Amino acid sequence: MTQARSYAKIYDLMKWSNLLIQTLREIPADAEIESHKLLVRAGLVRKTAAGLYSYMPLGMRTLKKIQSIVREEMDRAGAQEIVMPILQPAELWKTTGRWQTMGANMFKLRDRAEREAALGPTAEEEVTDFIKGIVNSYRQLPLTVYQIQWKFRDETRPRFGLMRSKEFLMKDAYSFDADDEGADKNYWNMYRAYERIFARCGLKAVPVQADGGDMGDSLTHEFHCLADAGEDGIAWCESCGYAANLEKAERTDSGADAAGAQGESLPLEEAPTPAKTIDAMVKFFGVGAEKMVKTLVYSADGKPVMFCVRGDRELNEVKAKRLLGAKQFELAPFETVREVTGAPIGYAGPVKPKVDLPVYADFELRNAKGMITGGNMDGEIDFKNVDFARDCNIKAYADISVAKAGDACPHCGKTIAIKRGIEVGQVFKLGKKYSEAFKAVYKTDKLEEKTMIMGCYGVGISRTLQAIIEQSHDKDGIIWPASVAPFQVVVELLDPSQPEVRAVAESLEAQLEAAGVDVVVDDREERPGVKFKDADLIGFPVRAVVGAKGLANGGVEIKRRDEDKSKTRVVPPSEAAAEIITALN
Repeated sequence: MTQARSYAKIYDLMKWSNLLIQTLREIPADAEIESHKLLVRAGLVRKTAAGLYSYMPLGMRTLKKIQSIVREEMDRAGAQEIVMPILQPAELWKTTGRWQTMGANMFKLRDRAEREAALGPTAEEEVTDFIKGIVNSYRQLPLTVYQIQWKFRDETRPRFGLMRSKEFLMKDAYSFDADDEGADKNYWNMYRAYERIFARCGLKAVPVQADGGDMGDSLTHEFHCLADAGEDGIAWCESCGYAANLEKAERTDSGADAAGAQGESLPLEEAPTPAKTIDAMVKFFGVGAEKMVKTLVYSADGKPVMFCVRGDRELNEVKAKRLLGAKQFELAPFETVREVTGAPIGYAGPVKPKVDLPVYADFELRNAKGMITGGNMDGEIDFKNVDFARDCNIKAYADISVAKAGDACPHCGKTIAIKRGIEVGQVFKLGKKYSEAFKAVYKTDKLEEKTMIMGCYGVGISRTLQAIIEQSHDKDGIIWPASVAPFQVVVELLDPSQPEVRAVAESLEAQLEAAGVDVVVDDREERPGVKFKDADLIGFPVRAVVGAKGLANGGVEIKRRDEDKSKTRVVPPSEAAAEIITALN
């Protein structure tokens, strides 16, 4: 059945004329993607400032319905709801060192007593400190708590509406276990809960392997809503179902160096080259980008390191950082590059750098011959005929490139595609990173102290709202799933001044309300075309038209939003409620 209304009605009849609904015909100037445009045009949100939005009543109704689904599934999974302060003391963040490493993304402030605090961007520190003061025995474990709370991040460039905003609503859950076995059980319990959450929201969200970040190779999956407007790239294998965020996506090196190793090894040759970019070099030398070498110098924990990938590839910084096990990892400044290579920007390479530094190369360059690299000398000079085995001192070959379409799937060997995704949730096995920092321990049955094993699980509530729109819309507007639509049914009252027509509309509304259907009656004195356009723009799942002409010709017109006009049904008023409920289901 359809989801019943969980909050009280204000009026005996929910009439459009009594509600704060304002649709727009013009497209917002700052909206780049369709879901952002429709959020504003359909009257769900209004922009307050860059990255900040006010929710209109229609937007709040959907936001509440998503929250209700999340709460039901969290409770079903055994999690218990709490709420913690948005304002978090700096001491909590300093315990883990993230007060410094979060940098400018965190909103920091001082109170009147000069105590430092932050508007919480996440809550690992806060919840660990909270639980350690309550849990002290193995009998209290396992334990999972969650909250639905506003989070704040000072985005450098807020964009795409609610997708990348400074303030967002999030469900964050945290599990505490006595051992790894229990932590893994909790992880997969939450994983399955997330599958149910997004399915109930009408989202096609796929779980993809993700990078563990500072926790290394920790177990973690992101849930992505596949959409062309997605900011994240996903490596996807249609054959076996392998899916991974591009930061994590593996590549197979089986035979990867075979093509590059073919041919004669020619003498190394200097080549004056006015071209600095790969595209310019391709034109200058008249060969493909796969014969070029991109050389990048990074600072890893304060020491310079060189990385080489083919010219048709991009360095995967996450893989490179993980390869080194570095904590601090960033591109080296221009001065450092010149100091260690002896070359101006654009002419660094792995052949005879000025300073002896570790050089790592992508596995596709193993045994590569006939390559073109930077010359590591003053002036605009490259090297031709570079033989990596002969001319370069490579510390290690590894998978350090970003996967791309056409690469072999690491699981089945078939080719992968690259899709775009909007991240709407993530499940993460944290291990002991935070529990050790806060000394969150419990006593065993033998009174031994042991550190709790943690997991964290986030759902972007406000982001999910917009992701649904991005995945489910057409040229006329939003197409809401019935479970989260602001109203499931709109009754279009075409002749509100005629008592007999109004009586049919109100009777239909009352029947639907009694059946638990969320319905609004559009009683405005507007032309039918205006009402229909607004209904399509907002995206009510089912539209019922009640007018004098229609009643005279057979009854009530019923149409689902996701069907064309040819599927419109006309039924007697006495059968309309049942027909609408069938359409919703």
